[in-house]
Amino acid sequence: MSAAELQDKCEYNAELTMQLSKHYKQVITLLGEDANREGLLKTPERMAKAMQFLLKGYNEDPEQILLAAKFHEQYQQMVVVKDIEIYSMCEHHMLPFFGKAHVGYIPRDYITGLSKIPRVVDAFARRLQVQERLTTQIKDCIQKTLNPLGVAVVIEAQHMCMQMRGVQKQNSFTTTSDFTGAFANNIATREEFFNIIGSKMH
Repeated sequence: MSAAELQDKCEYNAELTMQLSKHYKQVITLLGEDANREGLLKTPERMAKAMQFLLKGYNEDPEQILLAAKFHEQYQQMVVVKDIEIYSMCEHHMLPFFGKAHVGYIPRDYITGLSKIPRVVDAFARRLQVQERLTTQIKDCIQKTLNPLGVAVVIEAQHMCMQMRGVQKQNSFTTTSDFTGAFANNIATREEFFNIIGSKMH
């Protein structure tokens, strides 16, 4: 078995790929194309695999990601992971939105491995989403799992549903934010976070 075949076997559900491929072939035909021409013969299968990858967050448990590297530590200063690349799918038009997430928390008794924060972001982003919900889900997961003194999440993203269709504003960004604890209640703490991530929101 080749490396590519082994990767396919590990990453994709064969039965789901087959079923999705049938539907994508029908979509291509309904849109007026010849799904049997050479350039499109494997497109339905590629689309099926692409969507499984883009929406793989449904198969991941963000809380378990954090718990897998949860450590007791007496550190109560701000921890910030900024410029986390996000790629998600708008649930209204199933077109991509993408940008950066900035996540901060102030530990109470526990910290988590630094790589786990971007993994949590990905686990929620790789689903059908709206940016507002994505922001809150990341915040709630960290607050529930680590019980820190506060959590801050800011997401800045571009939405292809606004750029490629509809209003067609190519240079617009959407910014969302959500806070708990010290970030919500203390202006100085929130401003420190904004200064670290380089945001002008404060």
